[in-house]
Amino acid sequence: MNAPLAPISADAFTQLAVMASSPLHNYLPVLILVAMAATFGIFNVGASLVLGPKRTGKVKEITYESGMNPVGTAHKRFNVRFYIIAMIFLVFDIEIIFLYPWAITFPNIDQSSSEAVVWLGRILFFVLTTVVAYVYGVRKGVFRFD
Repeated sequence: MNAPLAPISADAFTQLAVMASSPLHNYLPVLILVAMAATFGIFNVGASLVLGPKRTGKVKEITYESGMNPVGTAHKRFNVRFYIIAMIFLVFDIEIIFLYPWAITFPNIDQSSSEAVVWLGRILFFVLTTVVAYVYGVRKGVFRFD
């Protein structure tokens, strides 16, 4: 038979209440998740070092190029368009990251207040900078692949 649970003492209940109201207590799930991720990563690297194959040789030490033998030098010049496309992608990516919280928050602001005008002005400026980056890319011919 299961033993009945003992009642919680007032002192233990007070300690639980203090822990729950502590601001650091709110970060406990995040810290547990970070610890689990670090433990998982360290375990996997350690397991691959212990259990993985340790054979070396001439074929194993050459550079791997998607199943093809490497041809030429690794110090090849790339067209600057690749870097500009990457930068424009980052601009649009970061814009989406910042637009989502704004879109969630903006409808909750009183539309007749001056704060709503400031929020709208900020996001319009942010979108304008993205449009300027896009126009710059179009004028430089970044999006032409010929």
